[in-house]
Amino acid sequence: MQYTFRTIERAERAARCLPFRLDLFEAMRQQGVPLKAVVGEQGVRKRYTKTPLAELAAEDDLSWLIRVGVLRREVDGQGITDAFRLTPLGHRLVEKWQCTGKIEAPTLPQRLLDLLNRWLS
Repeated sequence: MQYTFRTIERAERAARCLPFRLDLFEAMRQQGVPLKAVVGEQGVRKRYTKTPLAELAAEDDLSWLIRVGVLRREVDGQGITDAFRLTPLGHRLVEKWQCTGKIEAPTLPQRLLDLLNRWLS
């Protein structure tokens, strides 16, 4: 699938500005990860997050990644679940990050641009 440079750049910037670790995205490559696995101390223990996140904050951050095209909600026979999976764009970003073994920290201008994008969307 083809993505514009701006689409890839925006998606990567969004992911880099959030408190998630590469381990979370690698887990999402294999299966859906439920929201409960990401929140609180469990998220830190599993190396999904850098710091404990409240459920509302985690859901808001994951929803932002849905809006920029990195994630999607997992669907089962009964409808949408509380689990998240990578989209093809998300897979592409994770492959890039796996080459370095980490998600690069964003610069201050990248953080400000992401904040502006979130606020305007």
